Formats: sequence, C-alpha cells, structure tokens
Amino acid sequence: MPSANSRSSYKTVQKFSPDYAPCTITKYESGRTGMSVVVVDREGPKVNGFFTLATEIHDDSGAPHTLEHLCFMGSKSYRYKGVLDKLATRAYSNTNAWTATDHTAYTLDTAGWEGFAQILPVYLEHVIVPTLTDAGCYTEVHHIDGTGNDAGVVYSEMQGVQNTQGELMDLRAKRLLYPKTVGFRYETGGMMEQLRILTADRIREFHRDMYQPKNLCLVIVGDVDHADLLRILDSFESTIIDDIPRPDAPFKRPWVESDPAQPLTNSILEIVEFPEEDETSGEITVSFFGPSCDDLLHATALNVLLVYLAGSSASILENTLVEKEQVASAVYYSVEVRPKMLIQFALSSVATEKLHDVEKRFFEVLTDAAANQLDMTYLKDCIVRERRLIKNSVETSSTPFSEPIIYDFLFAKRDGSMLKADLLNLDEFYELVSWPEDKWRQLIQSWFLDAHHVTILGKPSVELSKKLKSDEEARIEAQRERLGPVGLERLEKKLADAKAENDRDIPKDLLAKFPVPGTESIHFITTMTARSGAAKRLGHLDNKVQKLVDGDDTSSPLFIHFEHIQSNFAHVSLVIGTEAVPVALRPLLTIYLENMFTSPIERDGVRLEFEQVVMELERDTVDYGIGSGSTLGNSEVLCMRLSVEVEKYALAIQWLEEIIWNGIFDLEVGSRIASTTVRLLADVPEAKRSGSSMLSAIEEMTDSAPASISRARSTLVNALYLKGVRYHLQNDPELIIRQLEEIRAALFQFSNFRAVVVANVEKLTNPVSSWKDFTAKLDTSKALKPLDKRLSRVSEAGLTPGKLAYIVPMSTVDSSFALSVGKGPSSLRDPRLPALMVALSYLDAVEGPMWVAVRGTGLAYGTSFSRHTDSGQISYNVYRSPNAFKAFQTGRSVLEDFVSGKTEFDRFALEGAISSIVLSIANSQATMASAASMSFIRQVVRELPDNWNDMVLESVRKVKVEEIRAVMKELLLPVLSAGTANLFVTCAPVMEGELMKGFQGMGFQPEVRTLAWFQDDYGMNVPEGEDMDEGEEASDLEEEDESENGLS
Repeated sequence: MPSANSRSSYKTVQKFSPDYAPCTITKYESGRTGMSVVVVDREGPKVNGFFTLATEIHDDSGAPHTLEHLCFMGSKSYRYKGVLDKLATRAYSNTNAWTATDHTAYTLDTAGWEGFAQILPVYLEHVIVPTLTDAGCYTEVHHIDGTGNDAGVVYSEMQGVQNTQGELMDLRAKRLLYPKTVGFRYETGGMMEQLRILTADRIREFHRDMYQPKNLCLVIVGDVDHADLLRILDSFESTIIDDIPRPDAPFKRPWVESDPAQPLTNSILEIVEFPEEDETSGEITVSFFGPSCDDLLHATALNVLLVYLAGSSASILENTLVEKEQVASAVYYSVEVRPKMLIQFALSSVATEKLHDVEKRFFEVLTDAAANQLDMTYLKDCIVRERRLIKNSVETSSTPFSEPIIYDFLFAKRDGSMLKADLLNLDEFYELVSWPEDKWRQLIQSWFLDAHHVTILGKPSVELSKKLKSDEEARIEAQRERLGPVGLERLEKKLADAKAENDRDIPKDLLAKFPVPGTESIHFITTMTARSGAAKRLGHLDNKVQKLVDGDDTSSPLFIHFEHIQSNFAHVSLVIGTEAVPVALRPLLTIYLENMFTSPIERDGVRLEFEQVVMELERDTVDYGIGSGSTLGNSEVLCMRLSVEVEKYALAIQWLEEIIWNGIFDLEVGSRIASTTVRLLADVPEAKRSGSSMLSAIEEMTDSAPASISRARSTLVNALYLKGVRYHLQNDPELIIRQLEEIRAALFQFSNFRAVVVANVEKLTNPVSSWKDFTAKLDTSKALKPLDKRLSRVSEAGLTPGKLAYIVPMSTVDSSFALSVGKGPSSLRDPRLPALMVALSYLDAVEGPMWVAVRGTGLAYGTSFSRHTDSGQISYNVYRSPNAFKAFQTGRSVLEDFVSGKTEFDRFALEGAISSIVLSIANSQATMASAASMSFIRQVVRELPDNWNDMVLESVRKVKVEEIRAVMKELLLPVLSAGTANLFVTCAPVMEGELMKGFQGMGFQPEVRTLAWFQDDYGMNVPEGEDMDEGEEASDLEEEDESENGLS
C-alpha cells in the first residue's frame, strides 16, 4: 500500500469502506507540513478535487473572497495571470473556487487521473505561494475607471447581491446571532464600501495567516493512483517548504480554537427593508442554534425532524401554513454545519401586512405539534426515507462524501475518527427508529420552543429603492467631482498600466512543457441498452439484457427503453409529448403539474386525500416528480419520474398508473387548486427580483412562440394567467376543473408515451410484463407521435432575429445583465458544428479571450456563449456587469479581431479547447445514472449513432483555423451585431441612460420597457376591476395594463 512507503512524508491516518457505498475512503496526513489528504476512490471518468482551507476573519473587508480570486493570478514559479487555467484547460480540466463563511475551497474538475496529476502541483503552488501583486488586486478587486464608475471583478459580484432581499436579511440575522468576536457574524464576500478601501497588504496578511499547508485539506474523489498522488505531494512540499511559515510554529486553528458562539440570551425580532417596487409580499426567516456538529446522533435526528416538520406538503408546517391557511407560498428549512449548528426556517411570499401575524402563527403551529400526538408512522417513514436518500445519493452524485469530509476537516479531530464514525455506516438511523414519541416531542420543545431565536421580517420598500438609486447617483457624482478630469485621467492610466502588467504574454515554452495528456486514464462509463414494444423500431439489439427483456416480452406495443447499470435503485420515467394540449391551456400546465403528485386519488373505490398520497409516495420512493423534459434533452416534452429501490419496480409503475388515471379533480379539489394558485402567484414578486432570471424570461417571451411549453410556464405568463385562474376558481370553478381534465386527456395517450427504465435489469422481476396493467388503459391503436421539437415552437422574432432590442430597468438589481440571440445551426449533423464547437470552447475558456478581455478587466463577472441546436440559436450572455454595454462591446471587439486576422489563434489554446470538449463529454456521463440518461438522449431524442462521441472528437481534432475564423464571422459575430441579433438588457434604473446611449452607438434601437410589458395572459383575462389583490395599488394595475401593448 502506498501509505506504507517509509520514504513518503504522508502516512495513512484512516481507511475504511462505507457499508452502503461502492467506494473506499483513505485519509493521509503529512508529517512534514501537516497537510491533510482524503481520497474517495470510485469508478468513473471524472476526478474531482476540493482543496479546502479553514478561513476565519472578523470584518467585512472581503479579504477571504478577494484572495480566492487573486490566487488564480499567478504563483512563485508561474508568474503569469491565467497560466493555471490555460494549463488546466489543456489537461481536460476546469478550475473554480468558492468562499464560504468558514472555508475557502478551490476545485479541480478533470477527466481522468493523468490530467489531474499534471495540474495538481501547479494548482497547489497557486494556492500556497501566489504572487498577490498590486496590479492584480487593482483590476480583480476594485478600481475606479476613467469615467468615475467603480469596477472590478469582485466588486461587480458583490454589487449584484449586497442589496438583495436575501442578502440584507441574512446579514442582519448574522449580526444578531453572533457577537463581534465570532467570525460567523461577518460578510466574507466583502461589503462594497469595504472593498473600495481594501488594500493588497491586508489580503497578503490574511494569506500568510490562513493559507498554510497545516490548514489545508485536499479532498479528491475519483479513480486515483495513490502512489502517484503521494509522490506528487512529496515533491511539491519540497518546492514550497522555504516559502511557508515553519510547520512547527504555533498556529491557532480557525473555528476550533476561536471563541465559540454563545447561546442567545433572549429572542429578537427585527424588520429589515429591501428594495422592491412590488410591496405586496415579504419574507420571514427564523434562526435557532441546534446541536453540536460532532453529535452525529442528534444531528441526524435534527435532519429527520426538519423533514417531518417542513419536508413536504404533508408535513406539519407546510401543510398548515401553505396548504390550508395559505399565508405563505412555502416553508423551507436549512442547516448550516458549524460547531453549534444553525437552523433556519424561511417562509416565502408572505403578505406584507401579515408578516407579524404569520410569524406568531409559525410558533403556534410548532407549539401544537409539541403538545399533541405526533404521527409516529410518518416520522418513522421519514427516518427510513432519509437513509434511503443517502444510499441513492452516493450512486447519483459525482462527488459523494465531499461535503461531510470538508466539514470534518473544519470542525472535527484531525485523526479522522469522527470521519469514520460519520461515514462508515448508517446505524444512527436504526437507533432513531427506536426512539419513543416523547423524545421527539422534547426535541421540538428544546430546539425550537424553549430556545431563543432571531426572527427577521423582510419588508419590501419602494422608498428604499429610490433612496439606494439616488444615494448611488450622488456618490458617483461626488466621486467624479472629487477626482476631476485630471484625477480620472490618472486613474485611467493606472488601470491601463495594471492591465498591461497582468496581461503579460505567457511564454510558449512554458506551456509546451505540459503536453496534452492521453485519454487512456479517462474511464468512460458504458451502459447496455434493451428495447421493448415500439422502441424496437429503432433497431434490433443483441446483448444479454435484450435477451432478458425479450424473455419477458408480452408483445406489448408500449415504447420502453431500458438502460442497464449497476445500481440498487430503479429510475422509471415517462416522457410525454405535449402537442395535443391546446395552446390556450398550456399555461395551466403550471398548476396541473404542481398538483400532479399532491392531489387525492381513488383506490379500490376509496378516496385517499392528498396528505395520505404524499406520505405513501415518500414511503415507497426515493424521488418523484413531473416537469420539463430538459434533463432528457427536450424542453418541449414533459417527464414524469419515480425512483425506487429495485425490488419496488412494479410498485413504481403502479404509482404512475394511479397518479395519471386515478387522480381526482372535482369541486372539493378545487379549493386545493385555489391554494396552489394563490401560492404560485405569491411567488411571482420574488421571482421578478432577479435581474438574471428576468433577462432569460423576457428573451423567452420574445423568442419563443406561445405554443412553447417553457414560455407558457414562465414567470411572466404566471403573473397574469394565474390571476385569471384565481378569478374563475372563485366564480366558475367548474371551468378550471374541466380544463384540467382536458389537459389530462390530451397528455396521457399511448401515442405520447415513451417509457425509460434505468436499473440493473438483471434484478428486475418482469421488466416488461410489469407494465401490462398500465398499457391496458391505453388505446394502442394510435401510432406513436414524433417527439415535440423546440424549433417548431420558436417565434417569428426568434426565427428572424435582428429587429428587437429591449432595456428593462429593475429596482431590485444594482448591476446590469445582457443577452443577445442570433441564428445558429439547427442540426447536430450541420457540417459547421465541429468548427463552432471549437470556436465556442476557445472563446469561453477560463483565461481565454473573452475572460481576459471582460472579466479580467472588471467589466463583468462573466460572459458566455451558448449553442442551442434544438432551437437553431446561439446566444451571448453578459452576467452581472457594472456596465453591460462596455462588456458587450468588448466581446464584439474580441471577435472582430479574430475575424480580421488582427488576433492570431494560439496553438496551445486550441489544444485546450479540444480538451475542454473531451471534459464536457465526461461531465455528461460522470455517474451511472447520467451515462444512462445520455444514452437515451443520444439514441431516442437526437437519433444519433452509438459512436457519436467518437465521431465528434475525431471531427473537432481535424478542424482548421480557417474553419474557426469562418464560423466566427458567419455565426458568432452576427450574435453581437444589430440587425442580426435580438438584444435584451436588465439593469439598475441608474444605468438605463448610459446603456441606452451605448447600445444605440452600436446600431441597436433599444426600447425601454417594464417587465409587465412582456406579460401574456393567453386569453385567461379578468374583467376589469374584478381581481385587485389585497394591498395592490392602482399604479400596479396600470403597469399590468401596459401588457396589452406588449406580447399578450
């Protein structure tokens, strides 16, 4: 065993195999530097690394977050910005990072061990001995540009979140929960006012304090060569030993040796305002301290109890407050793993005038739960299901155990004893099953009712929106006046100098030292396909699984596609065509699907209420639901799914049958549908607060035809359509009931059905004949219809882009977002596709041309191209920018320079682009279940041959530079050009004028519109004055009326 190698400084601290997962977990620790390594061995094409440091700070400076960004700017031996990512891209890898309150994690996402091993020491040097230059800090963190505006990658990121509802409420809760001596009190991302004065020296100081090998744990998941890993790490330590503090120097371990959080001495309730033009609904959060994170039994009991209280529509809080009393649209819960765990409940979309009342009602419901008899049958079902979910997650996750390993490193003993106790088995669930009711009731009492808490009532405020806008305008204007023309010119030069220093060319011989690895270590997952019924028309298969299926074939005509994998679970899906649903009723699918698994059913002549249905579904399944078929490669179909233990395969099919045909829609159910409608309507204001989400929404409303399922179910349709549904439920409920039945009849036909079974088929009893009763309910005389095509549901504006441009100011955002959409290939067999794939991979690479030009200069947090072959479109997205026009204009200039030949293509970057395509293929089949899904998509949805991936890789490797330049000119440049692209922008109101002027200068003719202008009621209108919401102002209605001039 490698750890027994006496010459390695790394010794095995812990090694075990969980009894419920096909993997082995090994923990090593260096006797030389104290660095920890935990390897989770599992088969598959991917190797994932999470290089985690415990980070603690007692201010809002943002030093942890800014340091995370700056570590990618170069290191001791690789003193060039972007060299890490250029090398990683060539090695089938992606890098990324995140900053949490209690740790910073750097990720390495690779196809195959060889690429991972090549990049690992380079990456670790960037973390332990980064350059941290003044120039890097200036461009990446914060600077003032020549126009007097604040910019910087980190600054832009925090500008987009600091004044949002969630951030404002969360920050105030932190301040009330923790004293100044506890790091959990602070915003580690950085407050804008603090980022404006943060110095490079402060960041260097934080790095010196926290970024030591003894405070670093490498979590690696995948098919790992342990001997090679330890050899690499031993060698790496030799290169940095003189650059780090003495390993035996005193070190205060973050969090573990810091002041602990003290119990609250009293309960606190505060109102926090957030900027919002719609003042009808707010939010509530209630926070408690829970058990210690090292108390495995009680931590598990807490998770089970939270599921029991708020895990589904049948749970106590959700059923009472959402389903019956309709005072909130949802009750969520979350648990933050900390030395003292933090429990938080969130009640969304609560009527603003009822915030105080609903908060009181929340505690009344908890009090009643503790005082009355608990449903121990349901609670025990929750225990069993949680255990089942963990077993399923280790199969379906590409990075199982990474999160608990990180938290073990942060808070537990370094000997791995708690790690083994936590992950070796699931015995704690068996102990919880034996707990008496009184014990559970006592936990509700002690954790929630007797414990002090912090409640935040989030209240929307138009005045705050106006104040933030005017304050920011005044601050920028004062800043410009203070600096004056000379000062602004000086800052422009300072920025240019910093960019020049950061953007020094990387020597070609440095890149050449790192060859593109072979693909031999990338172990792609293979599945085995079998077909039954109409699926056999796709071709005859000759394999052992097909023989099993044929042996049980009852000559059923039902299309059934089997994917054989090694699994303890069966994943049963029904892909459903939607063409038969009348277009006018397609928005009603939102309500129909929402109620699909939460409606009463009739069983053997007995009515089962929805609470009983939900409880039984949770008892029998791992997962269930219905929604868009986008996960199976087609957003215009629906996908109904159930995942069960493999021995319950026939039961899953029985559930499909009952839910589809035995679900009850009657006047009694009408009140429940009304409840769903009210809840979904209450969610609309919150959904309309996101600049990024609304950017996608207005594009969807414009470029998709009304027939599109995704358009019909969008927020900007729900905003009007659901009001019409609510009105008719109050005045003519039978109309809505009839329409729901019409949807059921249109959807659930033999001609619309394709069943997909992903399982170990050898373990299935009667893989085909189990469907006999299901098929008997179908009229099999009708032929199977072709799958619905996204391209057929693109609007005229989407098919002929270049005529429309919109700017939508939003008071809820502090930055700007842009999206342009042009025409692209509509077939995967388009001969331009290989060159287009390479071009997009080249442009969008981390530290690639777009990254360097836009993110690297602080013009936006990010940009990206997207190829939508199903709709024949290509899009370009600018995400969270202080000025989306500048970011957009810069992106276009990058393309123009490649097209004109002014910028040459880099050979090493082209190799990296092809490697990224290899990684994308590995990402799509990182687990058994995802590999099975991709097999179905390839064969059935896209109708491609078995060797398609090999054909693609062969084609992209043959692409010539001239072909790449041609697709940039013919396909990509038009996406950023007036006359050939539709343009959409959402922004802070203060940015409207500047963005308008900029885009007009590029030839676009933007119209300024409100979100309401894009709304569409699909004919489900409400008589004027008949449906004014409680508290809704006339001005709100006037804004909605504007939709008559828009897209309805």
